[in-house]
Amino acid sequence: MRQERSAAQETERIRKMEGKKIMMNVKKYQRQYYMPPVKCMKWAEKEYVDKAPIWCSVDLRDGNQALVIPMSLEQKVEFFKLLVEIGFKEIEVGFPAASETEYTFLRTLIEQNLIPEDVTIQVLTQAREHIIRKTFEAVKGAPKAIIHVYNSTSVAQREQVFKKSKEEIKKIAVDGAKLLKKLAEETEGNFQFEYSPESFTGTEPEYALEVCNAVLDVWQPTPENKCIINLPVTVQLSMPHVYASQIEYMSENMKYRENVILSQHPHNDRGCGVADSEMGLLAGADRVEGTLFGNGERTGNVDIITLAMNMYSQGVDPKLDFSNMPHICEVYEKCTGMQVDERSPYSGALVFAAFSGSHQDAIAKGMHWREEKDPSRWTVPYLPIDPTDVGRNYDADVIRINSQSGKGGVGYILETKYGLNLPAKMREAMGYTAKAVSDHSHKELRPEEIFSLFKKTFENVVEPFSINEVHFQQKDGGIVTQVTSSFNGKTVTTEAKGNGRLNAVSNALKKAYDLKYNLVTYQEHALEKSSSSKAIAYVGIESPNGNLSWGAGVDPDIIRASIDALVTAINNRV
Repeated sequence: MRQERSAAQETERIRKMEGKKIMMNVKKYQRQYYMPPVKCMKWAEKEYVDKAPIWCSVDLRDGNQALVIPMSLEQKVEFFKLLVEIGFKEIEVGFPAASETEYTFLRTLIEQNLIPEDVTIQVLTQAREHIIRKTFEAVKGAPKAIIHVYNSTSVAQREQVFKKSKEEIKKIAVDGAKLLKKLAEETEGNFQFEYSPESFTGTEPEYALEVCNAVLDVWQPTPENKCIINLPVTVQLSMPHVYASQIEYMSENMKYRENVILSQHPHNDRGCGVADSEMGLLAGADRVEGTLFGNGERTGNVDIITLAMNMYSQGVDPKLDFSNMPHICEVYEKCTGMQVDERSPYSGALVFAAFSGSHQDAIAKGMHWREEKDPSRWTVPYLPIDPTDVGRNYDADVIRINSQSGKGGVGYILETKYGLNLPAKMREAMGYTAKAVSDHSHKELRPEEIFSLFKKTFENVVEPFSINEVHFQQKDGGIVTQVTSSFNGKTVTTEAKGNGRLNAVSNALKKAYDLKYNLVTYQEHALEKSSSSKAIAYVGIESPNGNLSWGAGVDPDIIRASIDALVTAINNRV
């Protein structure tokens, strides 16, 4: 009480300070977690999670109870089918004693044979007799069910909520365990037991161990009938390494350990749900309870998608299938009314998107490197996984063009989507053109808009100069051409000679209009993505002031395409 009074007095003193406004009072808070009685740091010697845990989805219970409008029966059934499709083998379907809707949903799953043979449903119950009995009524006839019983054990809950001693709290857990065992013997079905010391993170680890061991003494787990001990981060109270040490302590000191499945149930109050889970797995945990996209009470449960995909990105099979992430997002949003955040790891609309020019350039070069080297491992810069592995594509999801983008991204889109392999300096010019349009319009440019902009700016531009007719003749070791051209409505015919057809046409135009430039770049290639056998030519010319101008021409005849490219470059002079 002395500390509480001191904090209150300090707050009041600050409030009375002239001209000051009290915003926060850190003196109200202190650490509420408890370290194990011995050092537990073996987990820190491990580098990464090397195998998938047992996954249990709690979307239909923990996730559902956090929704403003809980799911309907139809939505729950659809969501359950999605979880099965993803590959969950354990699914917590609800708290059947909590409401008629929860009870009806469970009975629907059982009576309509919607539970696959390899899937175990899980139901939650408080360690209270009438709730436990109602729960067993609800699961009657289920192929296999986990009965998950809990009671709170933390110091705060013991003192403030239940006002009970340690022995009294332990008795609640033990009595609940005994009733589960009794009713399981009396009820049709195949049952597995799970116990949670709820608010574990605010419980002294040695006391949590005492309670869990007392429960296990009742259940007497065997290799054929293992029990689950679940250690929930009901409220996140510490940094992840503290939780890892608590898990390690429990794992190394728990009775019947070889017959116990040690489970985690992290929430995300400090934003560390994933870290808690990963470190907990290093510390000895075998199982994780969580939700898709981290839905759940307050700041949510641990996001199983992130956890699983983190493993996947390290070459570890997570035993869950997220290859059609857009579909998963769609069903999730439809059933829950929640929105998947654009920055949600692996699943958000923008998580693979690169707007920055340097990022786009690196990704484009990385993708070209993969095409050339054909490596067995994925190492593309800025992309921790291949977006196509989760049902995304490069064109729409990776290279995104706005005013921050550069030549690499624009060039990559034109190349991969439209088959245009622009010369390096022309990519730069096109990049600046796209940036300017995006900046002026204050919007992102879609691939089709970029292609349209390229065609408008650099392809077959016929004003103010145009060429109407061209005739060639090989003469005196060179090419003689007769060019009929127009400029601002005036048509002239000019004859000139060159060391090639394009050079001859260029010389004719220079002669006719006193143009001064040097032809510095010429490239051509077939348009493989075109429906017809067209070719594209790129021409770059340099003015006396050093400025480069670019043009492209598209035609079945490569000579005509190159001429159109030259004319476009002339028309684009600056």
